[in-house]
Amino acid sequence: MTTFVDRVELHVAAGNGGHGVASVMREKFKPLGGPDGGNGGRGGDVILVVDQAVTTLLEYHHHPHRKATNGAPGAGDNRSGKNGQDLVLPVPDGTVVLDGNGEVLADLVGQGTTFIAGQGGRGGLGNAALASARRKAPGFALLGEPGEARDIVLELKTVADVALVGYPSAGKSSLISVLSAAKPKIADYPFTTLVPNLGVVTAGSTVYTIADVPGLIPGASQGKGLGLEFLRHVERCEVLVHVLDTATLESDRDPVSDLDTIEEELTQYGGLDNRPRVVVLNKIDVPDGKDLADLIRPDLEERGYRVFEVSAVAHMGLKELSYALAGIVAEARAAKPVQEATRIVIRPKAVDDAGFTVTAEGENFFRVRGEKPERWITQTDFNNDEAVGYLADRLNRLGVEDALRKAGAHAGDGIAIGAEDNAVVFDWEPMMAAGAEMLGRRGEDHRLEAPRPATQRRRDRDAQRDESDEEYDGFRPF
Repeated sequence: MTTFVDRVELHVAAGNGGHGVASVMREKFKPLGGPDGGNGGRGGDVILVVDQAVTTLLEYHHHPHRKATNGAPGAGDNRSGKNGQDLVLPVPDGTVVLDGNGEVLADLVGQGTTFIAGQGGRGGLGNAALASARRKAPGFALLGEPGEARDIVLELKTVADVALVGYPSAGKSSLISVLSAAKPKIADYPFTTLVPNLGVVTAGSTVYTIADVPGLIPGASQGKGLGLEFLRHVERCEVLVHVLDTATLESDRDPVSDLDTIEEELTQYGGLDNRPRVVVLNKIDVPDGKDLADLIRPDLEERGYRVFEVSAVAHMGLKELSYALAGIVAEARAAKPVQEATRIVIRPKAVDDAGFTVTAEGENFFRVRGEKPERWITQTDFNNDEAVGYLADRLNRLGVEDALRKAGAHAGDGIAIGAEDNAVVFDWEPMMAAGAEMLGRRGEDHRLEAPRPATQRRRDRDAQRDESDEEYDGFRPF
């Protein structure tokens, strides 16, 4: 079973926010002491973090479903629910995050680079947080917001300075094993290398990484052989090294035609035309190989290639090749712009941005879209009339009713708030209070306005005594 996976589909789900709670303080001699419902906890995020110790996506291949924990609901006595724990997923350096349509969401390069793949839902407010001068004792609370759930694709593109490309059995694995401390599998049959191998090379004061990419064959850019699976691993490399076999036993091949074939595949793959090329004529320890290298070297140099004759087995020409590659890598690093600290960009809200849109969809039907209206819909308990009335007030203050009038909506028209697959649809009644007025002024509990029972009984007795005094005209005995 393979231990290297460089492309997986991951299903992530952030934690849901905890629900707020509607509660009334109850103490001795104070049965209705006011609202004290706590807020729900925030749901946990799903976070991708680059970890240099991770080199494969195998873990997510076996376990593709990942979910963060939910926030806990609030409680009475103004106790807020516990926040959900974030789920941190380590990924290799060079991981590209894509959505289901293939759009790049993030390119994770560098130790510690993070990306929030799923945003946890907000916790709902308890009735203590919803209380105001007009709504002194709300009989409802807001629901927790659902966490973000989506499918993403993780692709690993190896982060290396130098990439060795060439036909199978050209000697790439042998070359990386003698240039670095890497120990790839080496054998005398094609496609010995099934996964990219990385090695670290030190040449003077320059330290660079070198990658051995599995062998390419004609048609690799269209999926033949292993090329399409691993050509992505050369995209980040600064230098491409063509390893040519000067001692091949196949009669229909020669180093020059091999070079032309690999270059054609790189061109078909795209995006690699500006990378410097170096040609390595390998296996010159074989007599026929040395003769062929001397024969084709002038032709390759006329094309503009820097050519090195080496033997990985006999350790010939390796020092010159290593220092030449170090020089090219150093030049490429120096040419890169200096990375500046990430700037904090503040984008203020536009003056004419209402935060929502109203569009007509067919006859007598309108759809409201916007972050706030859609979030408020998910946080509303539609089994509670007072909560629905509170939603109506919020939408009215946001300007939704005015926008519906301007769009041509009339009483009784269908209104949908939210996306097509998860929308709340209702018949619009302008300034509709959703039946909450039947409870009195929304948000007010008249029980809190009444005096204590003992106080009320004393007042009743005093009132009765005053009435009896008014009716008695004679002398009241002591």
